[in-house]
Amino acid sequence: MSFYDKLTEYKSIDIENFLEGVTDEAVLRAINKERLTDFDFLTLLSDKADKHLEAMAVRSKQLTLQHFGKVIFLYTPMYLANYCVNQCTYCGFNVTNRITRKKLTMEEVEREAQTIASTGLRHILILTGESRPQTPVSYIKECVEVLSNHFRSIAIEVYPLEAEEYAELIEAGVDGLTIYQEVYNEEIYRDIHLKGPKTNYRYRLDAPERACKAAMRSVNIGALLGLDDWRSEAFFTGLHADYLQTKYLDTEISVSLPRMRPHVGQFQPKCNVSDRNMVQAMLALRLFMPRAGITVSTRERAEFRDNLIGLGVTKMSAGTTTEVGGHTRDEKSEGQFDISDGRSVEEMKQVIYKKGYQPVFKDWQAI
Repeated sequence: MSFYDKLTEYKSIDIENFLEGVTDEAVLRAINKERLTDFDFLTLLSDKADKHLEAMAVRSKQLTLQHFGKVIFLYTPMYLANYCVNQCTYCGFNVTNRITRKKLTMEEVEREAQTIASTGLRHILILTGESRPQTPVSYIKECVEVLSNHFRSIAIEVYPLEAEEYAELIEAGVDGLTIYQEVYNEEIYRDIHLKGPKTNYRYRLDAPERACKAAMRSVNIGALLGLDDWRSEAFFTGLHADYLQTKYLDTEISVSLPRMRPHVGQFQPKCNVSDRNMVQAMLALRLFMPRAGITVSTRERAEFRDNLIGLGVTKMSAGTTTEVGGHTRDEKSEGQFDISDGRSVEEMKQVIYKKGYQPVFKDWQAI
C-alpha cells in the first residue's frame, strides 16, 4: 500500500459538503483533543474554524513549545542549475521560457559554499531544475562532496529519484529531502504539467516514500498553494505527512507551506490564498501533527513571517536567492520565482532574538 491508495479512498468523499456542515462545537472539540482524526483536521480547515483562530493559535503555541522549544532553525537554498526538461505552466524554469540557463562548476560550488558558510549557516538546501542529462545524480553527488566540507546538514530539492539513488546520495552526505507534489488534485496536476517526466503524477507522489525507504533522515513535503483550493491541498498535504510519519518512525517528517509567487511566464494562480488562510492552514497542521516541523520560506513578506514566529513555524530560510550561483555571481540569471523577504542571515537572527526565540544554525550532525 502507498499513499496513493489512501488518496484514492478520499476521492469519494465530498470535502466541500463536509466543510459546509462543520459546527462551532466540532471545531472546539477538535482544538481540545489530544490526538486528531483525519476529519478533525479537516474540521480545522473549515470556514467555521476561521472564527476560532485565536484558540487554535494558543493550542498551536503550546504544542510547538512542547515538542520544539523556543527555537527557529535557519537554512538557505543554493541553486546548482536551472536546466529543466519539463513544461510546467507555473514555473520560471519551464523549458519553453527563454531564460539564461546555467550550471555551477565545482569551483563555483566551492565559492558559493564559502560565502554561505561565512554567515554561520550550517544547514543548506541544494536545488536543480529537472534535467537528468544536465544534472545527473553523479553531478549532484560531486556537489555534495564539495559542500560536505562546509555544512553539517545537506538537503536536496531535485527531480524524483529511485530509492537506490537516494541511498547513493545519503552515502555521499545528504540527510534531507524536500519535494513538493505541487498539487494533489490529479486532474489539475495533469493540466499544468504539459510535457516532461514530471507529468508522471504517481512517480512524484511516491518519491518521499522512496526516500524514507532509503533511510533519509528528514523528508519535507508540501503543495504549492494557489494551484487549487487551499483547504483541500492543505488537507492532503497533512494526510501525506501523517502517512509517512506513522509508517517511517526513524524519519523526521516536516511540511512546507509555499505560496505562489511571480515568476517568468504568464501563469496566474487559480485560487487566492490570503495571509489568514495561510495561518489557518499552519495552525491546523500543527494541531494535527504536533511533532512535524513546519517551514515558511522567503516567498512570504518579512512582516508576515515575523508574526508567525511563536505560532507553529519551526524553520525559516534566510539570505535567500533563487538564482543559480546567486550568492556570489556578479552576472545574475533569472530566478525560479521572486522572493518577498530579502533579509540577510544576520537580520533574521536578530528578529528571532527579539521575538524571544533562539536561532539555530546547526541542530544535527552525523557521527
